[in-house]
Amino acid sequence: MSACPAGVGWHAERVDAVRIKVDDELRLFLPGGDRDGERTVRVDGTSSLGHVIESLGIPLPEVGHLEVDGREVRPDYRPRPGDLVHVRAVQRPQPVPVDPPRFLLDVHLGTLARRLRLLGVDTAYGNDLDDDTLIVLANDQRRVLLTRDRGLLRRRSLWLGAYVRGSDADDQLEDVLTRFAPPLAPWTRCVACNDRLVPVDKHEVEPQLQPGTRRTYDTFARCAACGRAYWRGAHYDHLQEIVARAERLLTPNGRADR
Repeated sequence: MSACPAGVGWHAERVDAVRIKVDDELRLFLPGGDRDGERTVRVDGTSSLGHVIESLGIPLPEVGHLEVDGREVRPDYRPRPGDLVHVRAVQRPQPVPVDPPRFLLDVHLGTLARRLRLLGVDTAYGNDLDDDTLIVLANDQRRVLLTRDRGLLRRRSLWLGAYVRGSDADDQLEDVLTRFAPPLAPWTRCVACNDRLVPVDKHEVEPQLQPGTRRTYDTFARCAACGRAYWRGAHYDHLQEIVARAERLLTPNGRADR
């Protein structure tokens, strides 16, 4: 077999291509056969780097910054043949323009919404909100939209969103907490409507209580908006485990008691 001059075969075949390396954290967005973290992609000279990255399946809100041959560039940079692109993941914890961060969750993340509210994190959620409504609410209220819908994150009109990693609520909660490190205030929000809880005397909520609850418990709180009553009932130990785990996750960042 005859040899060809060094580099000629690749150059002739890939003259209009760039090499793209992807951080480990972003590889989950690549098609199953391309999860080695590096791809060669043809460029047309007019498409932006942001468009090229999204064509690989990576939503831009998941990108921390982009580097071309070691220098940082914006998503509107037009890649040139021969460029070496490095796609970096967002840093953790991720700074958010609104501090403390507020969240809006899509219809598939109801359990996560309740857990964030349990921790005192301002979390809006509705199980009947369509995509257009979610974007309007997120933009108007300056809430970070949390979703597992990659297409929703690619909507140009969305001010800020994040993909939630994990298929169960425990993993999802850990992902959100380690990414945004929100300050925690457990047991201060209504898990049903997100409004504030206020301590109340037992007699104020007695009409809402079952006989066994009236006999057994004496300390109560009530939602200032929907009026739902709260006490440390049979599920308290399980919920306290969720709170304790969340506080352990954030303590190294000095944010758990902020």
